[in-house]
Amino acid sequence: MKSILSKLAHGILAAGIAVSCSTAVRAQDQPTIIAVTHGQASDPFWSIVKNGMMQAGKDSNVRVDYRAPETFDMVAMGQLIEAAANQNPAGIVISDPDPDALGPAIRKAVAAGIPVISMNSGISAAEKLGIKLHVGQDELPAGIKVGAKLKSLGLKHVLCVNQEVGNAALDQRCAGTEKGFEGGKVTVLPTTADPAEIEAKIKAALTSDPSIDVVLGLSAPLVGERAVAVVEKTGVGDKVKVASYDLSAGFLKAVADGKALFAVDQQPYLQGYLPVTFLATNSRYGTMPAGNVASGPSFVEKDTAAKVIEKSSRGIR
Repeated sequence: MKSILSKLAHGILAAGIAVSCSTAVRAQDQPTIIAVTHGQASDPFWSIVKNGMMQAGKDSNVRVDYRAPETFDMVAMGQLIEAAANQNPAGIVISDPDPDALGPAIRKAVAAGIPVISMNSGISAAEKLGIKLHVGQDELPAGIKVGAKLKSLGLKHVLCVNQEVGNAALDQRCAGTEKGFEGGKVTVLPTTADPAEIEAKIKAALTSDPSIDVVLGLSAPLVGERAVAVVEKTGVGDKVKVASYDLSAGFLKAVADGKALFAVDQQPYLQGYLPVTFLATNSRYGTMPAGNVASGPSFVEKDTAAKVIEKSSRGIR
């Protein structure tokens, strides 16, 4: 009897050791990737980015830790990047809306041997900061395409509503639009991300300058939807058109219904998904794409908007 119990105990012990070792191996085989962006996951756009990152984490068997400052704060963001580097993760994903402010923190991470991929903003600074590659939309050329498209529709005066002045990517969108809108007029309207302020400022601008014939939002959920609402409330839809960067189910419905011209899709889900995937394969196999990956722009217009709405409502588009 003692022999049987002894053998049983040894078997249980061996099994426990095996399970423990297996767990340790799995833990070692599941790298950690930290994402530091300037956008809170509660923001409709950044929730899509986070969804992409988390799905990539599941698909690639890596832990993903998403971090962002409570507001658009470059000092706080730089501190988050430094804190991430101190944890020595398998890689760091960052957005880089202000390369001058975030550069020192990014360089520290790179100097520590941590691979860094930027996404969404900061493409022009990626190479000089030692960033492996950038996933996103090159905003100045995208703006030029938007301006040219608006020009081709016979419009004359664009109100470019910027809810985050100082964000290099958003500033470039308005600047690019002005370049592409050759011969026309572009007025930049600075606001905060507060919906009430956005509506009030758009209404005031349309009232004070009747030559404005198109409102261009830099965010569909924050600005595009508000612009459509203002145009409807003020009854100027026959002469003032609306377009916007990025997607939201509400704005896509406006496009499908003919209340807005188009949405510019930069595919935020891919901006989240691809960097995590690249860093996971780099950690395991030492592989990395040789150049930047363009996720946009593409135009979603009336004939295609309805097909995209369902995926937008699920936090994918």
